Amino acid sequence: MSPNRILNVAILGCGEVAQVAHIPNLIVASDKFKITALCDISVQSVELCGKRFGIESRFTSVTDMLSSSTLIDLVFVLTADQYHAEHVVQCANAGKHVMIEKPMAQTLAEYDMVEEARVKSGVVIFVGYMRRYAPALERLKEEIKGKEIKYVRVRDIIGNNRYFTSQSGMNQSYFTDFPASATSDLNQRRHDNLIDNLGESRAFADDRNMHSWSLLHSLGSHDLSAMRDVLGMPEKCLMATRSDDGRGESWWWTALFQYKGFKAYYEMAIDEVAVFDAQIEVYTNDSRVKIQYDTPYVKGLPIKLIIQRQLPSGDYSEQIIRPTYVDPYTIELPLIYDAIVNATEYKTTPSDAKNDTILVKMIMDALVD
Repeated sequence: MSPNRILNVAILGCGEVAQVAHIPNLIVASDKFKITALCDISVQSVELCGKRFGIESRFTSVTDMLSSSTLIDLVFVLTADQYHAEHVVQCANAGKHVMIEKPMAQTLAEYDMVEEARVKSGVVIFVGYMRRYAPALERLKEEIKGKEIKYVRVRDIIGNNRYFTSQSGMNQSYFTDFPASATSDLNQRRHDNLIDNLGESRAFADDRNMHSWSLLHSLGSHDLSAMRDVLGMPEKCLMATRSDDGRGESWWWTALFQYKGFKAYYEMAIDEVAVFDAQIEVYTNDSRVKIQYDTPYVKGLPIKLIIQRQLPSGDYSEQIIRPTYVDPYTIELPLIYDAIVNATEYKTTPSDAKNDTILVKMIMDALVD
């Protein structure tokens, strides 16, 4: 490809994250991207995005979109989690590069299927772990490099997400004009995936398992993948606990991971307090280094690095570093472009993403109710 080429992009899934983040960001990045097609099973969603953003080619079928004459180099797959792997493979087999929202897949077999399609088709499949591309994360890794880690705290406790998205300024809309068969098919996929991941005897032994897997695999993937980026994979999960709200849901999670020489404590939940409390804090003998994430849905909120340490003089020091005010969704875009146009290596590959499902299986296997 020419280094100055503009990539033609199709948006597959026109829901919240498309309306709030991906479509507006791609339009602003018009020196590298042009949205040429929209696709969603909701006609109302497609029509809203098409009219609002001036995109003429609109589809309700992935197959129809990929077989059309519309110019498409890259597909942003933003559909329901249970369809991610299938849609990625469809696009890869059609010779299209893919940016896929996390989680990339639902089962280990699906990850292998995606990787096989990537190798066979020779396309880029870029998994959208936007937090891992925050400059503050790289600064954290530099700060702790060579130091003996004593303890780590990983936290993802956020208020109801629509509190933040409603203040994004994008006036998004939500529609439910799905075919009846779509809901039943989605539920069947969730059912079958849970059996694949936990085994038939365990999958439905507890009413909370379905919700537990979904929450850990979606919201949990943000900090679990960032934890892996900073620390690597843990040796094992020593124990995990979840709340019991009496409705078959488990919103509050804790887990303890064993690393060589230290432990990492993980907390994850959704509540109704309007605070986006997502962070990773690494403790060494003489410092505490913390990355603090704010919601990416409200632009201009910086991802901060906070360093607390004891100086050689004996003085206590606290430093707050804001490498950039650019949101991580925007930071991802030139990296996706370079991976496709310049064959630049990238870290959020399908093989890397597979480790999140392995981690979730670790947590479920270590569960103590």
